[in-house]
Amino acid sequence: MATTFAGSLSEFPNYDVTNHIGTRFYDSKVQLSELVHSENADGYILDLAKLVSERGVVYFTNQNLDIKDQLALAHRMGVLTGKPADSKLHKHPISEDTPELGAEVSVISSMGGIARARNLNGRRASIGWHADITFERVPSDYAILKMHTIPKVGGDTLWACGYEAYDRLSPAMKKFLEGMTAVHNAQFFVDAAQRSGHTITDNRGSPENNGRDLTAVHPVIRTHPVTGYKTLFVNKTFTKRIIELTPEESDTLLDYLYRHISENHDLQVRYRWEKNDIAIWDNRCTFHTATNDYDDNRQGQRAVGIGEKPYFDPASKSRRDVLNITF
Repeated sequence: MATTFAGSLSEFPNYDVTNHIGTRFYDSKVQLSELVHSENADGYILDLAKLVSERGVVYFTNQNLDIKDQLALAHRMGVLTGKPADSKLHKHPISEDTPELGAEVSVISSMGGIARARNLNGRRASIGWHADITFERVPSDYAILKMHTIPKVGGDTLWACGYEAYDRLSPAMKKFLEGMTAVHNAQFFVDAAQRSGHTITDNRGSPENNGRDLTAVHPVIRTHPVTGYKTLFVNKTFTKRIIELTPEESDTLLDYLYRHISENHDLQVRYRWEKNDIAIWDNRCTFHTATNDYDDNRQGQRAVGIGEKPYFDPASKSRRDVLNITF
């Protein structure tokens, strides 16, 4: 069944992978490289951005999109949906600026780099759940990952829906969390840079994303600027403390919220990659984690857009209320 949010993209074969998150365009004849250079390019890109914000993550099969157009698409999606003029593409703090790819490309590789910077043996796989770069003062809106090297077995990626994670909280818990703020930090990237002899990249897509202190404060519940829905905005990898609570209270509550995300498998989608597949997701309303269950090489290239400062609007609505979801 085709999604009801696809707009001009409805002409292309697609289906919703789960009820709450994920839409797939499964016909490889549908090429993003052609859509972004078509006469209706901005129309397609705007509808794609809206679809990604509604469905969380959208997949395209066997794409020939090159890295230049991948970067341009990630930025254009944000521009067309109203991000600030000084928000550009993110430069990851520990990515290398290579002549072949440039500083705005994050190499996702099992051979090292950011993909396994925090791959800790002997820990539950759920430790990997995160939303990209929430340690930045101005974090990400859209991200695009093209996987070009796939292991024979394993290496799936999971995404979870932040809208549904919020909606499943009790009314009392929602009210309690709304208006609270949390510290996000990525000191482990600084430590990784020191071990490898690299310096932390500066000028990371926004005038406010500078320096070695990879720390930011964001609302625990944020309002999505495109959909207007409320979404849970804490994640296991980067969120360290809810400011308004004591350390013990914060630890206990964050542990509950992390489990709320990772243990509710019916608000998640799992994607099994094939060569040159592309996933586009919205970091403002999803969480994701790779599955480190493989030995072969696994590599891809990621473009990450910078959005706006997260905010909470008390007048915003829940997705379930707006869409009248009852299941």
